[in-house]
Formats: sequence, structure tokens, C-alpha cells
Amino acid sequence: MNGSSYLLDIVPDLAAWGLLGLAICSAMEKLVPIIPSAGMFLMLGLLGAANPGDLPAVIAITAAGSTVGSLFWYGAGRWLGSARGDAFAQKMSRRLHIKEEWYLRLKRNYRHNPIWVMFFGQLVPVVRAYMAFPAGVLAVPAPGFAVATYCGAVMWNAPFLVSGYLLRKQIVAPDTAVPAAIVAIVLVNLPLLALSRLCRLSRTAA
Repeated sequence: MNGSSYLLDIVPDLAAWGLLGLAICSAMEKLVPIIPSAGMFLMLGLLGAANPGDLPAVIAITAAGSTVGSLFWYGAGRWLGSARGDAFAQKMSRRLHIKEEWYLRLKRNYRHNPIWVMFFGQLVPVVRAYMAFPAGVLAVPAPGFAVATYCGAVMWNAPFLVSGYLLRKQIVAPDTAVPAAIVAIVLVNLPLLALSRLCRLSRTAA
């Protein structure tokens, strides 16, 4: 049994703890990037929301857990600083078989517009798990980082949690739950992405 499947196996036990368990699960998804995010949040929606009234609290607490997990890596980046942080990222990139270019690109993007990069980065599979560390290395202001991460986590977590709840109620089929969540993420965030580009163009023109 690989590490990610083992961690997913313990999700039902943690979800039985209520909102605290859901927060721990969502933090764990950021602390251990090998956990598949879509599967995690589908399970949390399936297990954690018994009725529609539970969904707002479930979405809020899982976004908080995701933010706490990100703050751990953000704090590690702040503590290591630029030189040691870059060396650590290079070492981990080789170990996790991730292109070092990703890390360098994230650092470049953070220098231009860190808040929007952090927000939209939460909506990109795999990348969302590695956003926090370079933000810490570059000392992106912590309050803005936390707010952007939380809002981005809400936008990512919510469609999967709702899909999980709909699975529980047998309203959607298992093979359509993930695609439906991804479509919802794209449709909701396209206007925000367009707005951010317009703001960037207006500042450039000014």
C-alpha cells in the first residue's frame, strides 16, 4: 500500500471527529503533498455533510485547515531564507521528481503580484501544494498570504465538497463527481481571472 492510499484510508476515522477532524484532514493534504486533493475533498463532502446546512461550516473549516497547512510551509520558507530555501527546494524537487523550473517560475510570479498568484495558485492541481514555500522564502507579507490562501482554498474545496455531498445523496454518479467539480471551479473563477488581467493591464497602461 503506498503512502497516499494509506492516508486516504484514515480519512473516515478523522472525519468522525467532526469539524476538527475535517480541519486536520485538509491541513494534512497540504502538509503531505502526495495526497490526491480531489479524492480527499470528495470524501470529506461525502462523510462530513449530512445535510445542506452543514456545507457552509464544512467549507469554511476545510479552507482554514488548508490555510494552516500552507502556513507551515510558508513559515519554513521564512525561517530558511533565500539561500537555504532555494537549496532545500532544489533538493526536494529532485526527490519528488518535480521540475526545478516550477519553483523558479513561482518565485518570479510572486515578485509581480503575490496575492493574485497565491489565490489562483490554489486552483491548480499539484501546484497548489507547493505555493506556500516560495512565498515564505520571498517574505510575502503574512496577512495577505493567509487571506489569499484561504479564499483560494474556499474556491477549490467547495466544488469537491458539494460533489461529495451530492454523491452521499445519490444525486450525481461517482464517475461524474470530479469532472463536475472541475467544471464548477473553472466557471466560477474565469470572471475573476479576467478581472485580475484587466486590473493588471490598467496598472501597466497607467
